[in-house]
Amino acid sequence: MASAKPAAHDVVAIGNAIVDVLAHADESFLASHGMDKGIMTLVDAERAEAIYQAMGPGVECSGGSAANTAAVIASLGGKPAYIGKVKDDLLGTVFSHDIEKAGVSFACALSGNGASTARCLILVTGDGERTMNTYLGACRELTAADIDEALIADARVVYLEGYLWDEPAAKEAMLKACRAARAAGREVALSLSDPFCVNRHRAEFQALVKNEVDILFANEDEAIALFESADFERAVESIRPHVAVAAITRGSKGCAVISGWEAQMVAPDPVAEVVDTTGAGDAFAAGFLRAYTQGLPLAVCGRLGNLAAGSIITHFGARPERPLADLYARATA
Repeated sequence: MASAKPAAHDVVAIGNAIVDVLAHADESFLASHGMDKGIMTLVDAERAEAIYQAMGPGVECSGGSAANTAAVIASLGGKPAYIGKVKDDLLGTVFSHDIEKAGVSFACALSGNGASTARCLILVTGDGERTMNTYLGACRELTAADIDEALIADARVVYLEGYLWDEPAAKEAMLKACRAARAAGREVALSLSDPFCVNRHRAEFQALVKNEVDILFANEDEAIALFESADFERAVESIRPHVAVAAITRGSKGCAVISGWEAQMVAPDPVAEVVDTTGAGDAFAAGFLRAYTQGLPLAVCGRLGNLAAGSIITHFGARPERPLADLYARATA
């Protein structure tokens, strides 16, 4: 979908603005606290506090799925903006500082009242897998009033985080962003976020994908869950008619990029050591969109997505430890 008007931003990402607290944990810790390994679970303030008190020493860093994607786009040399709700408290100040210093335009005012800034308690096991417990706090207060239609119109792609769909007011915000993008001739991208998230909202996600989305991001489990497909191949066939592009990550197999009746498998580059898979999908979407918004071939988009994800999983945390412009150069060489 083309627009004649130049865009000031490559991507405007909309999602839950969260500060992550990461700590190492073993399998017994997860079991003793009733956690499903590798899954994001929403928790209330009391449960969040209990987990925080029980977990080992943590590292705090700004996170949130779509915010991570925006930060990686900036590190790759792109021009992202971000909309997400935080409170004017300590963690909210940390979040806004971090995302702006990452090179992202932060386009949402800090809330002066209401719930505190969200946090995600991430337990990383020895195999690099992450188990997330998220207290949404101020994220629940994102509404359609926070969506700047002029900003949406001034970005090539609006990128929506599926996790947002858990809140009715945030649903309206997402739909407003879709309408604004459509009116301006821009494209809409959606990340399915999590298979449990897909299972909670399957029928609504199906309608969203069919009616609003141009570019779909999912991992293999999420893609299968969306239309309750029997396997990956059937998932591809179910998704294919509804979006212009689907990018589906497959772990160590790389990714599949589907457009119309064409499907390309893009193998990953080798990764020396997997330290922490937190943010791998977010980084993949960032790499893909950084290339996509420059009009590069879909195979290049997939390769840059793989490279960005491969870089993120070699260290603790979901944000880049160094500028990633060299990855853009490698993918486009």
